[in-house]
Amino acid sequence: MPGPKWSDLSPRTQRLIIIGAAVETGLKAAALVDLKRRPASEIRGAKWMWVPVLTVVNSAGVAPLTYFLWGRHRQ
Repeated sequence: MPGPKWSDLSPRTQRLIIIGAAVETGLKAAALVDLKRRPASEIRGAKWMWVPVLTVVNSAGVAPLTYFLWGRHRQ
């Protein structure tokens, strides 16, 4: 059974969904830019492995945060 239609949601809920999507998109974009610019030697795991994790996985921001907190070597 499908969930409610967009028009059935309250304006507050619609705003929260839009804000959440914008935050996740920003985090993914920042992680992908960092991944592209950073040398492979500073990345934990293969760079090619991070791309699908960051782009395909719908993670509510968890995948980009994981990349920033764990996926990069500390200098």
